[in-house]
Amino acid sequence: MTDRRTSIVRLVVFSVATLAARVPAQSPQALFEPPLLITSAGQSAEAVIAANLAKRAELPATLVKLATDKDLRDRRTLVLVIGASMKGLGAAGVDTAKETGRVRDLLAEAKRTATPVLAMHLGGAERRGELTDELISEFLPAAKAVLVVKAGNKDGLFTKICAAHAIPLFEVEKSLDAVELLKSIFKK
Repeated sequence: MTDRRTSIVRLVVFSVATLAARVPAQSPQALFEPPLLITSAGQSAEAVIAANLAKRAELPATLVKLATDKDLRDRRTLVLVIGASMKGLGAAGVDTAKETGRVRDLLAEAKRTATPVLAMHLGGAERRGELTDELISEFLPAAKAVLVVKAGNKDGLFTKICAAHAIPLFEVEKSLDAVELLKSIFKK
């Protein structure tokens, strides 16, 4: 009787191990849902890059460079692309105070409507500077997750803020690498 039980146990263990080997690993948990509203915090050109990445990831998205709370309606995720450009601010006809106020109001509306925020910094080290760092420090804590080009986090600023607020941080080598990541963190 003991040999029979041993054989049955071995058969069950073998069957479970075989079945487990055939079940695909779970993909990362989806954190966000489309459709997306993509906007800039600082009027850098990286907001356009973010819109192109969303398109490649086949995510329905609308880019509004100077988005307000009205643009957030019917959107399930706010993508805030952080990077300051004095040229971009000038072209948009806003100064840093107006831009900061606009983003504060937009984030307040996102919080009020429980719209999660994905913060991005795609400009790398070149887009970092005093103004960008101020925007990062102020707006990053509102994010549910953060996606950065690794070169833009050399000093660990994103790591430090994300750790302090328990925000998942995703780093990619180059912006194009974000396409697969976006596919995995958005529900289809």
